[in-house]
Amino acid sequence: MSWDDRLDQWDVELELASRLEDSDWVTLQEASSRTGVSRAALRTWYRADLIPSRLVDGPHGPQRLVPLAMVAARAEESPRLRRSGERRMGAEAQVELLQHRIAELEARVAALERREATGR
Repeated sequence: MSWDDRLDQWDVELELASRLEDSDWVTLQEASSRTGVSRAALRTWYRADLIPSRLVDGPHGPQRLVPLAMVAARAEESPRLRRSGERRMGAEAQVELLQHRIAELEARVAALERREATGR
């Protein structure tokens, strides 16, 4: 490979990398953690051409990227994944509600302790 060929290839790689940085293309791990879709399902989807994917050089060798928006849209179409997401959101909402209730109870206990300390 000549230097000119290598420089042309490098320019193409730099352009692709800059486009990927400005897009929503993420690794399989990130797509999985952000959408709840298993990495195995993601592999099945891109192998069946249900979602696009790209192979790029990563810090530890080649890594597969997928568009997060398309993964999220496809996950939304899946009743099983939607229910799983709803359960996860339901659990998060329950935790938030319980945290709020605990804060309320702590405030009430503090008020009772202040009243007791003042002798009322």
